Amino acid sequence: MKPRWTPLAIGYLVLSLIGLVGTFILNAWTVVEARNYFGDIFGSGPAVSSIGVDLLVVAVAGAVFIVAEARRLGMKRAWLYIVLSLVTAFAFTFPLFLAMRERRMAADRV
Repeated sequence: MKPRWTPLAIGYLVLSLIGLVGTFILNAWTVVEARNYFGDIFGSGPAVSSIGVDLLVVAVAGAVFIVAEARRLGMKRAWLYIVLSLVTAFAFTFPLFLAMRERRMAADRV
């Protein structure tokens, strides 16, 4: 049975693409200006450091959720979302996982 694209899955996919494009532009800007990426994130003051820690904790919790939920639903190769987030952005891979999860659940409902 072919998985369906539900409105929720499409919404997650749109968020995934926004995350990919938004983070790509900012990361490319950092590279073009030859900035110290990690220095800018964790060394530019308490507010920026707070954001960095906040996002790191959310990413770790999301990675745990990806593995647990993929196992529960029988989705294969969930580890790829985590590896892909290391070379792209979690703002891309987590909504992408949610979109694929929604498709899986929609297929199971039919």
